[in-house]
Amino acid sequence: MNHSTRCILRGICRNADSNACSVLCGSYISLHGYSGSGGRIGAAGVPADYRLVTLKNSPARAEQPAAYALADAYTATFVRQHDPAGPRVKSLYLFSESPGTGKTTTAAALLNEWLTVHYVGSLQRDRQALERPAYFLDVNAWQNDYNTFNRPRVPDSIAEPAAARYYTAQGAAAAAPFAVLDDVGVRECTEGFRGDLHTVINERVAAGLPTVYTSNIPMGGLSRLYDARLADRVRDMCAEVAFMGGSQRGMR
Repeated sequence: MNHSTRCILRGICRNADSNACSVLCGSYISLHGYSGSGGRIGAAGVPADYRLVTLKNSPARAEQPAAYALADAYTATFVRQHDPAGPRVKSLYLFSESPGTGKTTTAAALLNEWLTVHYVGSLQRDRQALERPAYFLDVNAWQNDYNTFNRPRVPDSIAEPAAARYYTAQGAAAAAPFAVLDDVGVRECTEGFRGDLHTVINERVAAGLPTVYTSNIPMGGLSRLYDARLADRVRDMCAEVAFMGGSQRGMR
């Protein structure tokens, strides 16, 4: 088996597609784990369907040329993560009214690009790469966990695992050097959930940590669903990128 076909380093590794990839290398294990679903990609919580997506191989690239021109330029700033004294990496807000236009795919690709730059740059600088340099938070699934353990008469066997997942995700999303907050503003929420989401975003903004948001609501419309404070926090040092057209799901 050639393991480079299941590695996000394939596009830059000199050993990719060679006989050297017939065995697991240290970089593959560091990024993907022995099983292919662990390592730093697994710690980042990247959904299985997106773990090998990069900006170059993304299926959304052909349909969204303008957005990907901006994404390419954005990725070029990721090297700044290795220079804490340099200019900060900004955030992005990926928006389209229609679902299925490639926002989540693109956000996951950006996260994988960040991981690659972090891992390779750490090796080049003789540093230990962080175990979780990035984190992918599915806000809709996160809200489902919140609703589960806050619903009356939910058995402890269901509520307790939901609460554990919820607070683990909250801590990871707030602290990771780079994060994706996928499906922000999909539906209305309680004051309690809104407060937790605000805490995550506020901690990231206060620490100058770059975040990629995806949403079907324009950035200026978030205040109608959440509140003005949260919307202002999202807008801070954040560029909005529009995804055009209708849903492409099932067409590839």
